[in-house]
Amino acid sequence: MQYKLPVSVLVVIYTLDFEVLLLERADHPGSWQSVTGSQDEGEPLRETAAREVFEETGLDANLYGLLDWQTQNIYEIYAKWQHRYAPGTRHNTEHVFGLELPCVLSVQLSSREHLSYQWLPWQEAAGLVFSPSNREAILQLPEREKTRG
Repeated sequence: MQYKLPVSVLVVIYTLDFEVLLLERADHPGSWQSVTGSQDEGEPLRETAAREVFEETGLDANLYGLLDWQTQNIYEIYAKWQHRYAPGTRHNTEHVFGLELPCVLSVQLSSREHLSYQWLPWQEAAGLVFSPSNREAILQLPEREKTRG
C-alpha cells in the first residue's frame, strides 16, 4: 500500500462576492469541505493545489487567482483517516490556498470523492464545514481581500 504524505493543501474557492464552494464527501455523507488533498512526492505545493482543484472540481486553477495564503495548520490526523498514512504518523501539515473566481461556476465532481456541491455565502459556508482549519480559512476571506485591495 502506498501511504499518503502527511502534507496537504486546503483550497478555499470563492467568488468576488464571497460565495464559497463546498463539496460533500462521498466517504462521509453530510461532511462538507473546501478542496483538500495530499501532496505527491516531490510535487510543489502550488501544483498540488492546482491538481486537487482540477481533480475535485474540473476547474483549471491556473486560469484564475490561485494564491498561497502563506498559512500552515498542523493538526492531528482524524482517527477515521489514520489508515491512509504510514504507521506512527499522527500529524499532518496543511498549507492553505485561496482560489478567487469571477463568479459562481458549475463544477464537475469526482464521484469517487464527492456526492454534491453548493455555493454558499461565506458565513454560512464557515458554519457548515467540519474542519476547524477550513472554517478559520473561510472566516478570513473578507480581511484577506481588504489587505489585497
